[in-house]
Amino acid sequence: MDRRDLNEELRRRRQELYQGGGPQALERQHAKGKLSARERIERLVDPGSFDEVDPYITHRHSDFGLDERRIPGDAVVVGFGRIDGRPVALAAQDFTVIGGSFSEAQAQKVCKVLDLACGSGTPFVSLNDSVGARIQEGVWSLAGYSELFWRNTQASGVIPQISVMLGPCAGGSVYSPGLTDFIIMTEGISHMFITGPEVIRTVTGEEVDFETLGGAQAHAAVSGVAHFVAGDEDEALAITRRLLSYLPANNAAPPARLASQDDPHRADAALDNLVPLDDSQSYDIREAITRIFDTGSFFEVHARFAPNAVVGFARLHGEVMGVVANQPAWLAGVLDIDASDKIARFVRFCDAFNIPLVTFVDCPGFMPGTVQEHGGIIRHGAKIVYAYSEATVPKLCVVTRKAYGGAYIVMSSKYIRTDLVYAWPTAEIAVLGAEGAVGILHRRQLAEAEEPDQLREEFIAEFRDKFGSPYAAAASGHVDDVILPSETRARLVAAMDFLRDKQASSLPKKHGSIPL
Repeated sequence: MDRRDLNEELRRRRQELYQGGGPQALERQHAKGKLSARERIERLVDPGSFDEVDPYITHRHSDFGLDERRIPGDAVVVGFGRIDGRPVALAAQDFTVIGGSFSEAQAQKVCKVLDLACGSGTPFVSLNDSVGARIQEGVWSLAGYSELFWRNTQASGVIPQISVMLGPCAGGSVYSPGLTDFIIMTEGISHMFITGPEVIRTVTGEEVDFETLGGAQAHAAVSGVAHFVAGDEDEALAITRRLLSYLPANNAAPPARLASQDDPHRADAALDNLVPLDDSQSYDIREAITRIFDTGSFFEVHARFAPNAVVGFARLHGEVMGVVANQPAWLAGVLDIDASDKIARFVRFCDAFNIPLVTFVDCPGFMPGTVQEHGGIIRHGAKIVYAYSEATVPKLCVVTRKAYGGAYIVMSSKYIRTDLVYAWPTAEIAVLGAEGAVGILHRRQLAEAEEPDQLREEFIAEFRDKFGSPYAAAASGHVDDVILPSETRARLVAAMDFLRDKQASSLPKKHGSIPL
């Protein structure tokens, strides 16, 4: 065989690789409205930037007809490429090869590229489309999962890990995405569950369909497993690209700072009238966020889950910030179990990857009731104060209205080491609201008064002036300054210029024990 023949053989083998499980399998994939693994990679990365690794690996098993189904590359395509010019490591499951089932060979390939990503400090993106473990391989497939889960855990807090769900994901396959930082699901296409509808029907007698059990809406709004929901594959890949634009390459690198055309001193007068004077009236905290940060830069995370809290990324004079806020437009911004988990996880991610935090507080407290208490609101709420107390990145806080009791403490208050705390003139900082406090403190006087309603109003006004006013908190140093809402952007920009190179140290320890 001469050199020309050798080169031609390589070209032929490469062409076979692009066929995955074969032309018919590709047609079936396209008929479902789904792309192939390589098509997905091509749409995600910058044109011509993808370099594949281990394209010729095959499985080594023979049982149940596997000896007749050895396809080069097995059921996953792995390698590295660039997104917006920045390096990224990739793994894309190939459903056309034995349903994308997770095999020993797939584990070998994915683990190799994840090791390379950790070693080079590069984000890792996994495009998931698989029926789950390859049961024909028995313990070898399970051991492959173990290897991957261990690496996901070791990579956590070192490099960003993103899971994009573009098909089914069942059994052990859900735990690798569950260990990553962000999960993006696709409506009508992706499903995630430990056990499928048939197993549930057999074991419990419960009737449930795929979408209700583990569809995008279920995991985005109910379980909180999914951080983003896309309408189709192209949108899922677009979300992935946008998300990566806010993230640093690794935990030793700062997020990319962009040149901003937005005036850092811009003062939006509409903010001065945003918060209603009647504290029983609501407003949308996202309006404050979008007006304060760089125009069009706010990128909400977990938007459908626990809507009484808002978290996401935004840019402040070109610099990436993590934004956390209570949402008065939903349950008055109260903290419950789901909101606590949502906030704590986001704060810890931002701290792990050097993303400064800005918190907006308008919270009447923790949700009361037996459902919350028996569900563990104590341990879930404790996660927030743990996350903020643990975080060493620059931390800024703006109290827009209510900051009551334990909710005031956990939401980035001054003495859990928030660097700068600002309050708007509408801020009320107290152990409880004035009405509730007066009912407790002046119960006897009100019971004995000839005109209790008038006396109650006098006591409420006195309490608000003495304890609820932002100036009372500012007088004691619990608030660093009372500012006009329209001044917030300029003050936050100045604060970040001052705190950008903040250095902080913690007591030496292996790790803490976060409440679970």
